[in-house]
Amino acid sequence: QAQLVDSGGGLVQAGGSLRLSCAASEHTISSYVIGWFRQAPGKEREFVAAISRSGVNTPYGHFVKGRFAISRDDAKNTVYLQMNSLKTEDTAVYYCAGTLVPGPPSVASDQYEYWGQGTQVTVSS
Repeated sequence: QAQLVDSGGGLVQAGGSLRLSCAASEHTISSYVIGWFRQAPGKEREFVAAISRSGVNTPYGHFVKGRFAISRDDAKNTVYLQMNSLKTEDTAVYYCAGTLVPGPPSVASDQYEYWGQGTQVTVSS
């Protein structure tokens, strides 16, 4: 059964914003280091952002350049990815991923054992 459920994708115009959510169904979200990855058609899966269990360590992909912000609300059992100033090249399926192994968040997808089903983000020009 799913342990992570991602949601919040949709269609937005360039320059707009979306907030993605990643909720945990098995363990509490505070137990996970969470990462967000994305995959566009014909491209490799790409690291977007991650957050440590404490919320202090938040690495971002090189392309983010201050446009996205990852945060966690353990009381709501959810991690968020706020995406602003969206560009057409941000169009992709976005996945949240989690690991129960403590430590600094990894940018490598193979370090995450649990994955959401993916949510489509489409940015139109």
